[in-house]
Amino acid sequence: MTFHIKFPVLGSVIDREWGPTIMLQERIEAKWIDCFAAVFEKCAVRDGETVAILSETQSRPVNVNLAELALQRLGARPFHVVLPTPPQSAPVPVRSTGASDVIQGLAPVISALGGAGFVVDCTVEGLLHAPELPAILQAGARVLMISNEHPEALERLAPTDDLEARTKTGIKMLRDAGAMTVGSPGGTELRIDLDGAVAGGGWGYTRRGGTVTHWPGGLCLCFPKAGAVNGRLVLDRGDVNLTFKRYVESPITLTVENDYVTDIAGDGVDADLMRSYFAAWGDDEAYAVSHVGWGMNPGARWDAMTMYDRNDFNGTELRAFAGNFLYSTGANEVAGRHTLGHFDLPLRNCTVRLDDTVVVDNGVLQGALA
Repeated sequence: MTFHIKFPVLGSVIDREWGPTIMLQERIEAKWIDCFAAVFEKCAVRDGETVAILSETQSRPVNVNLAELALQRLGARPFHVVLPTPPQSAPVPVRSTGASDVIQGLAPVISALGGAGFVVDCTVEGLLHAPELPAILQAGARVLMISNEHPEALERLAPTDDLEARTKTGIKMLRDAGAMTVGSPGGTELRIDLDGAVAGGGWGYTRRGGTVTHWPGGLCLCFPKAGAVNGRLVLDRGDVNLTFKRYVESPITLTVENDYVTDIAGDGVDADLMRSYFAAWGDDEAYAVSHVGWGMNPGARWDAMTMYDRNDFNGTELRAFAGNFLYSTGANEVAGRHTLGHFDLPLRNCTVRLDDTVVVDNGVLQGALA
């Protein structure tokens, strides 16, 4: 609900509008230093350890500063690698891909990051799907990607030991399964062949060299091999298009054939926007599946996006809220596809099966995952 209130000021009237969101202040708070330090401790940061803080000129400064202060509190030896945010090369805005192009293949940067014991990734898009990440991990670094969120969201979604245990259980179930099927009351009917898929996930911290995770965490997902995904995906009212930071208000039906969206059906602005963004890339790979999975984080909320100004919110929380089915399009290294075109689409009220085992029932985690 939006309110309009008129205030008389020196004989005139000012019309001021209040909406459901507020602009949060980006400043150093002691509680946020505490929070960052606690997460870094879970990542086994130790006294005297060399830590790289990777950022770019468009990074959120408060998170970069909090990372430095928290690392120093723990006795680590941080250094900064700051790169210019590269020129825009895509025909449309790029949002929330997890595939930062900021490193641009620079060998000295890759060497510096790989030589650090721990890397704090504060880039805007994140290194999760960046082409340089494998070399950094192969050098032995462990990488924590801090999502480009306001620190209030990071504080609220600090990882827990319980989340780690349940997420690991879900990842093992994914690796042991031969197929995933997904249905919903809205009409989703998908089948994903898991043979040859690479399964993984994250719970918000990592202690082992050569691994990467992201904060906020709480995801079980896999990257299917080429030609593994077929069926129909229906984005119903209240499902989320995170690339647009928008709740869907009118249903959209995506037909998926051998990984690729071949038809986008639906009336209204939601379907029009999706058709327009897909087409703007001029790249068939933008229509293909990136990864599929489900959310595990009981602290993450589906409705959280209503509480934040768009500048304060990157949306990782809505990827991770417990029981969502996450369908993503774009880059998929397992299938040999690379593109900056990307959609993250968390769906509510889905039922997800691994072979004959229901892991999510109508949007509710089941068994050992609950």
